[in-house]
Amino acid sequence: MGTGSTGYAVIDVETTGLRPSWHDRIVEVGIVHVDPTGAVTGEWNTLVNPERDLGPQHIHGISAGDIRHAPTFKEIAGAVATLLRGRVPVAHNLRFDAGFLQHEFTRIGVSTPTCTEFGICTMTEARQFLPQAPRNLAGCCAVADIPLEGHHSALADARAAARLLGHYLTLAHPVHPWRHALQTAGGIAWPALDDTGVPWVRRGVAAEREDHFLARILDRLPQEAQPVQATSYLALLDRVLLDHQISGAEADALVELATDLGLGRTALDRLHHDYLIALAHAALADGVVTAGERHELQLVADLLRLSPTAVDEALAGARGHSSGHLTRFELEPGDLIVFTGEMDGGRESWEERARRASYLPHTNVTKKVRLLVAADPDTLSGKARKARAYGIPIVTPDAFARMLD
Repeated sequence: MGTGSTGYAVIDVETTGLRPSWHDRIVEVGIVHVDPTGAVTGEWNTLVNPERDLGPQHIHGISAGDIRHAPTFKEIAGAVATLLRGRVPVAHNLRFDAGFLQHEFTRIGVSTPTCTEFGICTMTEARQFLPQAPRNLAGCCAVADIPLEGHHSALADARAAARLLGHYLTLAHPVHPWRHALQTAGGIAWPALDDTGVPWVRRGVAAEREDHFLARILDRLPQEAQPVQATSYLALLDRVLLDHQISGAEADALVELATDLGLGRTALDRLHHDYLIALAHAALADGVVTAGERHELQLVADLLRLSPTAVDEALAGARGHSSGHLTRFELEPGDLIVFTGEMDGGRESWEERARRASYLPHTNVTKKVRLLVAADPDTLSGKARKARAYGIPIVTPDAFARMLD
């Protein structure tokens, strides 16, 4: 996006909460350039890794998987400063958006201009241009007949605020209400920061490009895993598949362990079949494979990209054979369980369900904790970081409910 012309920089940020003073952080930034006549001339957007949990995900709609490979604010600070330089900052609730940006710059030791002193707040200006409209962005856009698609996406909201600014300029014509602001912005000094060249990450793009973890394993010569290697890998695989899904962080862990153990695709294919046979062996323990058990076997086979006939082969191979190297993860009465994130029904109700099942809800993750139940399995919360460091399984509430059943 070009930065040579003067004009406006319309900003929107999505955040983990409402106050930077409460350690809330930016998780997405959208900036739209508008020329002095109100025409959009360019736009820029990226997700931002807040280096903490994501807060109210039901509002901004960003998952931890979305921001796993997103840059930190420090890595995009140079780009943001360049996009704001020489322009009048604009936002719908400028105090909020500019306040978060200034806080992020301050965290990395960079002093920036106070945008509220020379910027434009389209929410405040609505008193003059849209006196009958509600003050929120959706209300102002509705009255001004401006489409607002993807509300609470930084780029979508910045686009809407940019069109709202253009609407105000049209209503004010031939008078230009912010000519002085444009002149002032040209003389405001923004810090000259290096552009790190880090790739920007937009919603959905990283997920679309994420390879299945097996595609990231080097294809080596055929080899057999040794017992120690097999036990180590199968134990991690069992923890990963407790909730019948493989999160981004779990995929990374599988790739890292396989690489450390020197396991190629051939060895992993054998281990994955062995794992499915172990599950089939457990399903056959009572002599009957229920529809639910077969469904679970098929889910695992699909997650591991096994052949369409893998489940039938595993059931055939399990009859009369032991479960091999695998010791499956199981909870015992009295085990400590930690909950994190915003869950349907509230965290307290889940803790009560755990108590009724003879488990002990715990407030913090320690090495004695057996399981972390997380609303988002890729969460970057402190609890999740500790759980991964200690090798504690992380499962979703739905998966925990299945374990209780």
